[in-house]
Amino acid sequence: MKIIIQNSSDEPIYQQIYSQIREAILSGNINEGELLPSIRQLSRELKVSVITTTRAYTDLENEGYIMIVQGKGCYVQKINQNVLEEKLIQNIEEHFLEIKKCAKILKKSKEELFGILSILYEEDEQ
Repeated sequence: MKIIIQNSSDEPIYQQIYSQIREAILSGNINEGELLPSIRQLSRELKVSVITTTRAYTDLENEGYIMIVQGKGCYVQKINQNVLEEKLIQNIEEHFLEIKKCAKILKKSKEELFGILSILYEEDEQ
């Protein structure tokens, strides 16, 4: 598993770790039941504090992505499809709100935004 930390980012380091592991789980790059690096091992690899990696892993556990087993390690959990769909829809809505703000600044119409979205979908089909 490769995690890239950007110190110049406005996003806190624990959030960067959380986001990248979450994305790897959701995309299937890390499978259900797979053992993740230990908190200490990951903190050494990334050269960040144990507190930082603990926060990322705790957030992942609280969200249901991993299970921390004391003395055994951290394992990827089976994701409940209903919960997953709800979280992904929420993520889409948040991005759409940001897109709407940008479009408003650029004075772009809803139709122009739909046009951009259509082009992006067409690129995926090729």
